[in-house]
Amino acid sequence: MLKEAPAELKLVVAGNHDITLDEEYYTRIGHYRHRYRTDHTAASATAGKENVGAFSEEEGRVESVREIKALWTSEEAVNAGIRYMEEGVQTFTLGNGARFTVYASPYTPEFCQWAFAYDRDTDRFNPPRSVSEGVFVPPNPVPDDGVDIMLTHGPPYGILDKVVGTHASVGCENLFRAVERAKPRLHVFGHIHEAYGAARLEWSTRNQSIIQCDKETTLEDRCAYTDVSGESMSPLRVGDETLFVNASVVTVQYQAMNPPWLVDLELPYLASQTNGLNLP
Repeated sequence: MLKEAPAELKLVVAGNHDITLDEEYYTRIGHYRHRYRTDHTAASATAGKENVGAFSEEEGRVESVREIKALWTSEEAVNAGIRYMEEGVQTFTLGNGARFTVYASPYTPEFCQWAFAYDRDTDRFNPPRSVSEGVFVPPNPVPDDGVDIMLTHGPPYGILDKVVGTHASVGCENLFRAVERAKPRLHVFGHIHEAYGAARLEWSTRNQSIIQCDKETTLEDRCAYTDVSGESMSPLRVGDETLFVNASVVTVQYQAMNPPWLVDLELPYLASQTNGLNLP
């Protein structure tokens, strides 16, 4: 599907259910989800163990992690404009001269033994205030500035992150601190399916404005659309505001019913425009 999408650049970031893209996790415990055919709603990676043996069912196949990752990083994928992003920063230049920097991370707070997880008390997005023995130093913290777009699997705390039932915010507090430091133009994430939507946040007041889309227009256009470009009625104030998008396509029942988001956004422009795509 991504290969056929008519877009110049297609960025891919893994998430907690992409167990075969987290080699350390899959080797350590994630393979049990395949071996024991563990359901995606199970409380742990080995919860499906009872499915094997009692009825003489065959064990599931243990996948080759590197072969699967190669599907996303192959020459064929690259030629199709697909870029699989590990945690960290990359800068891209499009054929129209737009040049922008993206910070990406597949990691989310630990929940039910899924992939790309970290302890909620661990800060992997901000540099430590001091470095001493025993202090965790994140390998790829969010830079202070220069990031135009953040693309993370999970949400920051308090922004499009409330779950059904308790209505509690379950986003990452440390990720919010990092976004507040970097103040990107756009932050896209998913993970909390029931919190699908978009919001603008004004940093000086912390006020959030939920983006409202006309349902009939969204159905007709087959996407939810918002325009924060310089030509819009309300242009994004870069450095003062960030547009947040929870782009979860699936609902809390894991049904693909949420329309994708389309955002018109001003990006930095490279003075010496290239004639084609210039990507790492």
